[in-house]
Amino acid sequence: KPMATYDNQHTAARSLTPLDRRRVLARSALAGAVALALAGTYLVTTTEAAATLPEIHPAAGTAFAGPPSFAEVAQRVTPAVVNVAVTPSSGAEQGHPRSAIPRVPEDSPRHDFFQRFFDGHSPIPEGFAMPRQSRGQGSGFIIDAEGHIVTNNHVIPDAAEVQILLNDGSRYRAEVKGRDPKTDLALLKIDAGKPLPHVELGNSDGTRVGDWVLAVGNPFGLGGSVSAGIVSARGRDINSGPYDDYLQIDAPINRGNSGGPLFDASGRVVGVNTAIYSPSGGNVGIGFAIPSSTAWSVIEQLKEHGHVERGWLGVQIQAVTDEVVSSLGLELRQGALVASLVPDSPAAKAGLRAGDLILSVGSTSIDEVKTLPRLIADTKSGTELTLEVLRNGTNEQVPVVIGAMPTGDRAGAATDERLTDGNPRLGLYLSPLTPESRRSHGIDDLANGVLVAEVERGSPAQKAGIRPGSLISMVGQQEVTGPEDVVASVRKANENDRKSVLLLVEQDGEKRFVTVPFRT
Repeated sequence: KPMATYDNQHTAARSLTPLDRRRVLARSALAGAVALALAGTYLVTTTEAAATLPEIHPAAGTAFAGPPSFAEVAQRVTPAVVNVAVTPSSGAEQGHPRSAIPRVPEDSPRHDFFQRFFDGHSPIPEGFAMPRQSRGQGSGFIIDAEGHIVTNNHVIPDAAEVQILLNDGSRYRAEVKGRDPKTDLALLKIDAGKPLPHVELGNSDGTRVGDWVLAVGNPFGLGGSVSAGIVSARGRDINSGPYDDYLQIDAPINRGNSGGPLFDASGRVVGVNTAIYSPSGGNVGIGFAIPSSTAWSVIEQLKEHGHVERGWLGVQIQAVTDEVVSSLGLELRQGALVASLVPDSPAAKAGLRAGDLILSVGSTSIDEVKTLPRLIADTKSGTELTLEVLRNGTNEQVPVVIGAMPTGDRAGAATDERLTDGNPRLGLYLSPLTPESRRSHGIDDLANGVLVAEVERGSPAQKAGIRPGSLISMVGQQEVTGPEDVVASVRKANENDRKSVLLLVEQDGEKRFVTVPFRT
């Protein structure tokens, strides 16, 4: 015990009578004996227990849940990972183009979702251009001994010159062999005059959520950096393009990792690091990689043709929401809803119509809307397929010959009678199309439908985003040519106990189906 306590006890003891002092000393002796006995028992017990503890050895044929070290893998793959330095062409903006950044409200959690980390963590402001001859930094990886290098397309925008820095310090000028903006992949080639170290390609289809992964690259210009994490999710759609199918990872990646490889625990490439989600621009544990199963088919075509050839149907489609299911009286939420067709496209030649619900292609069911563009893109032009479509409540088989996707920017195509008499009400004032109204609103002479003359303030139609000057061409899956057709179709939907009505609306040159709930 502390000395002060000891002194206080003895001071108190000296003030006791002789008999009391003998009793206190006797109790102290007894307590010491008990303490000694307990201490001895404890020592014996722990010694015996330690002697009987079994040694732990892993069972034969088993492995630990995670590798104890990535050192061997990192040492093996790092020589094939390169730094990509870009000198943009004169007057070109450096970094990812604004058009590829999803246009979402600033207060939306998706506003900063597709922040690229090649040349900055925020979109380039309007009217701002990087200084001439500024250099950007990204990553890439060598896929064969001849010097073909994979990176992201947004790493080399309008590049006047691309320099590749190898892990051994040697530097080479690269040739751009091909690009694919739709998947954000690019293929480069260097001539080193010798066989180069290269990576082993893996199959991301076997990658599971929870698997270990390594990201290797050039974050913030710090070449050869390795970080580890796990696959957080598969099949992520971040609204960056029609073929979104990203691996989400929590391995720390930052600006400059873009275009670098994502390895599995055995050192095979299972992805290409492409994007991060970050409100601040730094790593927050949410990164995205293009799966190798998507990348390899693109890279092979870039190596062979310099571009990617895809199948083409020529339709603009949209997802089947719960509101669409209710509006069309469907039993299941499946398929892809055709909003419009490109004139003279394979879909138009096959007789597909706006309002058709594509349920399957051949033997493949379209369980979600993004399945259709991937399936068609992977089909060779000239291939004949049979589409199962739901049209006016009836399933029909539509044969179609897939075409080749155009290489240009050809895009898929997207009164004064009040709709208030009786129930239900949408809050629309409609008028028939006339030559004058077509000219004043820029509506094509061949377009059919009904003009929205006015939208009632606070009505279901206004809340659904319909504006005056819009063209309504279909209600449900029925075409309309006058206000009376719209009234009749809406009434019929109400009589069938629908809670909403589906309108095909064209505004700002884009067609889309809009669900408007009834207000009685």
